[in-house]
Amino acid sequence: MKISRTKNASRNIVFGTLLRLYQTICPFVIRTVMIYTLGMEYLGLNSLFTSILQVLNLTELGVGSAMTFSMYKPIVEDDTERICALMRLYKIYYRVIGTVILFLGLVIMPFLPDLISGEVPANINVYVLYILNLFATVFSYWLFAYKNCLVVAHQRTDIQSKVNLFIGTFQYILQAAILFVFRNYYLYLCIALLSQSMINIVTAIITNKLYPKYQAVGKLDKKSVMDINQKVRDLFTAKIGGVVVNSADSIVISAFLGLVVLAQYNNYYYILSAIMGFVSIIFNSCTAGIGNSIITETSDKNYHDFQIFTFIVNWLAGVCVCCFLVLYQPFMTIWVGQENTLSFSIVICFCVYFYVYELNCLYNLYKDSAGIWHEDRFRPLVTALTNLTLNLITVQFWGLYGVILSTVISMVCVGTPWCIYNVFCTVFKRSMKDYLPSLFKHISITAVVALITYTVCNFLPDGGFIFLFLKAIVCAVISNILYLLIYYRNTEFKETVQLVKRMIGRLN
Repeated sequence: MKISRTKNASRNIVFGTLLRLYQTICPFVIRTVMIYTLGMEYLGLNSLFTSILQVLNLTELGVGSAMTFSMYKPIVEDDTERICALMRLYKIYYRVIGTVILFLGLVIMPFLPDLISGEVPANINVYVLYILNLFATVFSYWLFAYKNCLVVAHQRTDIQSKVNLFIGTFQYILQAAILFVFRNYYLYLCIALLSQSMINIVTAIITNKLYPKYQAVGKLDKKSVMDINQKVRDLFTAKIGGVVVNSADSIVISAFLGLVVLAQYNNYYYILSAIMGFVSIIFNSCTAGIGNSIITETSDKNYHDFQIFTFIVNWLAGVCVCCFLVLYQPFMTIWVGQENTLSFSIVICFCVYFYVYELNCLYNLYKDSAGIWHEDRFRPLVTALTNLTLNLITVQFWGLYGVILSTVISMVCVGTPWCIYNVFCTVFKRSMKDYLPSLFKHISITAVVALITYTVCNFLPDGGFIFLFLKAIVCAVISNILYLLIYYRNTEFKETVQLVKRMIGRLN
């Protein structure tokens, strides 16, 4: 089957951006309503439950990534029989995973009080709240989750975006009404559970109409099943790494510093993760296309594309870092009040974390697209253990600052260099010595651009949304102009311009 990588990536980016914008603004409104109707402790609880369930999702073991990767070649070859057999295996795996998550979730329940420092909000039952969150996760696996692999492997994530936009509208309206009228967190979570179920059901219906010839029937040969299981085992360490880095911070903060500090931390992280979500649209939209390219194109062509992506990610992440440095504190003061803001040193840590995270997303994009999980299996585990160890030590001396700094150190000193090495040795079959000088140049330029932008914007006054909006415009303009002046003669810049033109042309 011939797939237009540029066309599908363009379409996925457009609809993914609309969905991300929608899913950033609406939850932000809901989060604000919750702060002023229920209180910061509820936000802390919500974050804690999310982190616990992310740990439980380790049982997924990377099945989704392994199955999607296994479909790339059959789709190119139009091997319907094999695709159907893969879907059946995927269906079995996800039914088992949902059951295991339910069992482990129930086992953890008695230990919930040990993960909360201080008091919980009055007149609530943390066990009931936890059960509602748990079943929302379990249903996401039980209800037709295996259908998602088809749209992802066919580079049609725009379908998922449309379904989420439609059902999300009803979810947010109902949740806002419940918070305003009833101030009932139990009903709030029930709506979330129902919405997740409807998203899976509607996606399955649409997938059946688009790809009627693909049904969960047939059986793979023993060797194919063993190969997939090997990929799943290799992905397990990557899953552990991601969960520990993303979830351990919240659990450690809750256990040592309390729900209010956790809520303050997550207010900052919510803004950070919202922007991460927008940038991730590019990565998610290109994953299947890069997987296809790795199969069909030469190593030199793939390395050339990788250099272009490095340039694009550096520019996007750099502009975001400039905006974070300038806008974080004034925005948080307006949103949640001066008493709920964190120190500027923590803001700097968040900025470094964001920049390194986005570069890591690029390296992991190529790693996942090429399916080199076996070669990369130890790196995420070592990075995660480093992060967790540093978390438990530094939180006792430096509090919240120590937790965030630990995450940055583990990524910069362990995870990132190791991942670059694995990608170059396995995907591009070349030394990374030619790439590193270019990477360090990008990093240095970003640091200079951020410093200049922050210094200039510091002369602008604070106070209210008008001045915040003014700062945002000035910050975005200055940082982009600086990048343009530095890079406009660069070959990668010229090729990026041509790429953007082609993508826009494909949408017409």
